[in-house]
Amino acid sequence: MTVQFQATAIQPRRIVRMPALLERVGLSESEVRRRIKAGTFPRPVKLGPRAIGFVVADVDAWLDALTTREAA
Repeated sequence: MTVQFQATAIQPRRIVRMPALLERVGLSESEVRRRIKAGTFPRPVKLGPRAIGFVVADVDAWLDALTTREAA
């Protein structure tokens, strides 16, 4: 009997800080914070007492949703 396993690549969850996020999405920091408060932007994750970051996959999904909505 032969058993085969399919290897799945585990993608590490990348986190970016605010400066890299702003460059990625093309918005100002105040606009990003406004959208977070309104619930229309991915929530940040707390990295420490005074540090936040954003999960890249969440931000990319948000960007994809924007472009999909504009194309419709």
